[in-house]
Amino acid sequence: MFLDRALTAPGKTKTVFATLRRFRRAESLEERCELCNVGLTPDHRHLLQMSNGRIACSCDACALRFQDVTGGRFKLIPREVRFLSQFHLTDAEWDRLALPINLAFLFYSSPEEKVKAIYPSPAGATESLLPLSAWETILANNRALAQMEPDVQALLIDRVGTKRDHYLVPIDVCFRLVGLIRVHWRGLSGGDQVWQEITGFFARLRAVAC
Repeated sequence: MFLDRALTAPGKTKTVFATLRRFRRAESLEERCELCNVGLTPDHRHLLQMSNGRIACSCDACALRFQDVTGGRFKLIPREVRFLSQFHLTDAEWDRLALPINLAFLFYSSPEEKVKAIYPSPAGATESLLPLSAWETILANNRALAQMEPDVQALLIDRVGTKRDHYLVPIDVCFRLVGLIRVHWRGLSGGDQVWQEITGFFARLRAVAC
C-alpha cells in the first residue's frame, strides 16, 4: 500500500522507480558462489581452479569441501598472511632472479612442475621467462618456504625504494596487487597515485600479518 501511495503522489513516481532500479543493479552486482550460486559476504573464501589458474569465489560450505583435498578440480586458498621478518635474501641473490622491477611473487606450480616468478605490470601479471637459478639458494636459506603450499601460497617480495620486505601470502593477495597496479598505472613511471596505492596495499598487508 505504501508503494501504491508513493506511485500516485505528485513528484514521487520518478524517485520510486529510480530507487527500484538502483536496488536491482545492486542485486545483480552481488557476488555469488561460483559453485552453488548463493549470495556471498564480503569476506568470502576463494578457490583456485587448477586447470587454468583462475580464482573462483566460494561460500564457506562449498569451500570446506576442498579443504585438505589433493588432486581435485579446485584448491582452497588459505587466508593467513605471514610477515617473514627473518627472511634472508641478499641483493646479489635478488639480482640473479633477473626481474625487471622490485615487486614480485614466486610460487610452485603443480601443473607446470616448477617455481614461477611473476611481477605486476601495467598489462597485468607477467611471468619472468629467465631461469630462476637463485631459487634453490633462497629455499635453502629460508626454512619458512618449506611451509609454502604449492599453487595457493606465494612468496611476495617488496624491494621498492629502501624496503626489503618478504611475506608468505595467499595467491589471491598477489593478484589483488596485480589488479591494483593495472587499474592505477599512468604513463611510463606509473604516476603518484599508483605508488600511493602500492604503499597503502603493503601497509594493510603488514597490519593483518602474523
